Amino acid sequence: MGAGALLVAQPAAADAVSADPWVGEVPDNPISDVYRFTVPSAAVTKATGIEDGPVAVQGNFGPGKAWTDLNTGTSGSNRTATVGPLEPGLYYYQYAARPAADQDAVAFRNPDAPQEVTSKPTYSTLFVPGPGAEWLADVPGGGETETLAYGKGPHEREALVWTPPGYDEDRAEPYPVLYLLQDDGQSHREWVELGRLGQIMDNLVLDGDAEPMVVVMGDGARPGPAGVTKDLLPAAEHELNVSDEGAGRAIAGIGRGAQQALAAKVARPRDFAGVGAFSGAYDGRLSPGKAEQINRSTDVLRLYAGNVTDPAYDDTVALAGSLTGAGVDFQSDGSDPETGATWDTWQKNLHDFAQRVFRDVDDDGPSEGHLPLVQHELPAPGTTPTPWIDENGVVTFELGPEHADANNITVWGNFGPAGSWPRTPMVRQEDGSWRLSVAVEGGSYYYKFVVDGVDLKDEGNPTSVFSEPTWSTFAVEGDTVRGRYTAEVPAEERGDVSVMSYTSTAADRDRSAYVWTPPDYDADRAEAYPVLYLQHGGGQTWTDWLEVGFIDRILDNHYRQGTIEPMVVVMANGNGVDFPAEITTRIAPTAEEQYNVSSDGDQRALAGLSMGSGHTLSTLWAHPGEFGYIGAMSAFGGPPADADVEAINEGTRLLRVYSGDVQDFTYGATLQLVAAMEDRGVNHEFAPIIPGPHSWDVWQKSVIDFLPRLFQENAGA
Repeated sequence: MGAGALLVAQPAAADAVSADPWVGEVPDNPISDVYRFTVPSAAVTKATGIEDGPVAVQGNFGPGKAWTDLNTGTSGSNRTATVGPLEPGLYYYQYAARPAADQDAVAFRNPDAPQEVTSKPTYSTLFVPGPGAEWLADVPGGGETETLAYGKGPHEREALVWTPPGYDEDRAEPYPVLYLLQDDGQSHREWVELGRLGQIMDNLVLDGDAEPMVVVMGDGARPGPAGVTKDLLPAAEHELNVSDEGAGRAIAGIGRGAQQALAAKVARPRDFAGVGAFSGAYDGRLSPGKAEQINRSTDVLRLYAGNVTDPAYDDTVALAGSLTGAGVDFQSDGSDPETGATWDTWQKNLHDFAQRVFRDVDDDGPSEGHLPLVQHELPAPGTTPTPWIDENGVVTFELGPEHADANNITVWGNFGPAGSWPRTPMVRQEDGSWRLSVAVEGGSYYYKFVVDGVDLKDEGNPTSVFSEPTWSTFAVEGDTVRGRYTAEVPAEERGDVSVMSYTSTAADRDRSAYVWTPPDYDADRAEAYPVLYLQHGGGQTWTDWLEVGFIDRILDNHYRQGTIEPMVVVMANGNGVDFPAEITTRIAPTAEEQYNVSSDGDQRALAGLSMGSGHTLSTLWAHPGEFGYIGAMSAFGGPPADADVEAINEGTRLLRVYSGDVQDFTYGATLQLVAAMEDRGVNHEFAPIIPGPHSWDVWQKSVIDFLPRLFQENAGA
């Protein structure tokens, strides 16, 4: 990928759909699908009785759509949280307040929003339309959903019924019918309220991708197959124009519902020609004779599972083994690498299964990108360094049983959309230890544990961050910009990182800098190397670009690909000094003395993030031409009145500015900087806005884009 193609502004998308007036897309943001939750503080107190304490938006905003907490901040009389850009799809969430960090949360919803999820009355939903979620969107001319009463006495239940567009109760040929059953802790209404069954089926049938069928969502609370075969089927066949023959019936379910669906098939094989098990298991006996009956009467028996964070993953693997051992013919959709035991997974399962029943389908293999179902085992507690990362990017965090009495433990890391920092709850294990497994995309990450409101270092992780003692870091390889550039290269192809000592202008004290030299660095080369001086931000120090920014790996990967010129990179301490004086009289002279680097302005670059951008720009204004390449990330600090603009333009080959979106708190200052440079006539480039807050996700993408532009003949092109 060429350097100029790394940063691409995102187009605006259609308006999101939410019945909650407390949530809306952030206005005037150059990046679409970034949302802000604005909760009146008075409403928190009214709903929970809590006047002061942590308030969060809890929802499936985490990696792999994991349930996570977005902590709010105070903004006037409101509590606000911002997240995004969100990928198209359905999100469900609630608001929660705690009297204190170590006490239980009290959940609530906006009282002015309708109750959308019957079984979870504090939930609200947000649907983000866009590419990849068209099959979940409302479509005109769709079918209808009604209720159906069935069963008698203590077994009386309610079912939901979706009928297809143009449903004709008097049609001569009965409609095929799909019966769906929910899991423990769910309501049958969740198929519609969180599963978006109506939208899925409307799109499939109207597009001709599924047979027009009736879908009956039964309440599977009655155990075993009896609730289906003795109660649900007779009621549906009496009230609806649906098939009473096995060839025209299919059944599927989630978790316990999948077990019931399989049990119904085993008990009466000829009753259902199609069976779908979503995150399911079955521990009943399957005799050779029963297997033969199942095979003769079945058109499709298909297994589905989320990734290894799905608690039913191993059960599904075992189910596949049992069916194979018994000689039952079945199909496997494999393991969905993106999501676990969430409605996002089951929506996709339903979408796939509904296209396979009551019609011939040529391809019975897994969905594209799905992984094979193989047994997955985590290390025994306390036996390995943490986090434990499997080959598919599933990361498992662990805390020992010494925290067994804790009330609330979360992992606070940059796992959210665009590198934001949600807090994802850990789960207490039987032995008192705590674990959390999440699927993350490729990139580098930093995190800490929060135990009842107290930050805690992961002592099982050998990494350290000098400026933030409770942080730990790790990296996951993957096909993303950060995943590719923060991956380790082979040892023999890595550059060298050394420590340079220099005397600072701050009371003439000794300070240190990291220096990266390329793999084939030659201290005696006749031609001095070009050099980049790279600065950290406020609250950080000279170690952060290496320890958190993974700059050594970024440089190694660029160099290995041949996308950067051989250069030396110096990362010094910019805290508490007059930086223009520090860089020109102490840092750069020491680097030129100890390393084979150039003192020529055309062969020197200076860049920094946040405070480091201020240092960078103040040096440019004061010493035009001494650093020919300038990079300012999350930048601020316009040219002063006495700046020599002509000299700045004459001596600068490239001045490139980067910023996150409105979540980056320097975004407004960056726009002011750009406007001031335009007004003064300072030549510059303003890179496309990078989605994300004031974070390493933004700065890593910035430096990945910036490095190949240095010391090139066509700099600035």
